[in-house]
Amino acid sequence: MKQTILAISGKPGLYKLVSRAKNSLIVEALDDTHKRTPAFGTDRITSLADIAMFTETEDVPLMQVLANMRELEKGKSCSINYKKASTTELHEYFSKVLPKWDQERVQNSHIKKLIQWYNILIQAGITDFEEEMTSTEDDNI
Repeated sequence: MKQTILAISGKPGLYKLVSRAKNSLIVEALDDTHKRTPAFGTDRITSLADIAMFTETEDVPLMQVLANMRELEKGKSCSINYKKASTTELHEYFSKVLPKWDQERVQNSHIKKLIQWYNILIQAGITDFEEEMTSTEDDNI
């Protein structure tokens, strides 16, 4: 899973890398449609392994944050409705997930996107975030 789960700027949801073409990547939506589409070099494509959340001390890899969410939610979808939650509710929830998060640099939209991505991954059956963290640490050696 390490580099194969992707976020594409301007497109909702998450995508799985299926194949590489000459001038593009072939990606498959992780939602119920499983629609395959090309992603070109002009698209801003980011692997989830390359994303981190700001904290008061050092940045925390997104996979660690997702693992914390999984532990909090006991492996189920998120208990908070990110679309209807107030700012206070989002901040209280995220403080349970990542206690020392940087409240000045992490926006409400970041928390909502994280919750949305977590739900997508859980519904797709992807729950082993620790494997991702181990692989990332090995790559940095």
